[in-house]
Amino acid sequence: MQLTQRAKQVERKPMTLLEKIYLWNIAKGMLITIRHLFKRKATIKYPEETRSFSKVFRGVQILNRDEEGRERCTACGLCAVACPAEAITMEAAERQPGEEHLYREEKYAAKYEINMLRCIFCGYCEEACPKDAIYLTQTFAPANYGRQGFIYKKEDLLIPDPKEDPEGYQKALGEKSSKA
Repeated sequence: MQLTQRAKQVERKPMTLLEKIYLWNIAKGMLITIRHLFKRKATIKYPEETRSFSKVFRGVQILNRDEEGRERCTACGLCAVACPAEAITMEAAERQPGEEHLYREEKYAAKYEINMLRCIFCGYCEEACPKDAIYLTQTFAPANYGRQGFIYKKEDLLIPDPKEDPEGYQKALGEKSSKA
């Protein structure tokens, strides 16, 4: 006895001669292939051409500096807590006397790493940061051959110092500088 009426008996008709030799199906597949030969290609020639991204595109994270070149990150850990993929790890340290020109606050991130293999580019780290120290840029993560190449350290994430390299600083800010 069946409990539901969902099961239906399927009737299988015997295959015709054309279906048995699969000639018709092969011809249909070849027609689809030939049709795609004459369509416009979806790929671009990467080094010569660059792809345009949407204004809301979320790319690689950047650690921001202020106008005096000091690091904004205070190692509060809110970005690491907000990250659903647990891709961010950091260690805090106390600022020593004489390091006021390097760090804005008493605490700073001595170690800051983002595992890009885990990152899902959700932007929660950017939203959680009270100091505007981390944001997602308009650039994508480059390809790499090893796992260690995808773990970005603090030195890889910091933007250039505005006093030493003003052009590099403005380029790193990108769209962020026009919003401020």
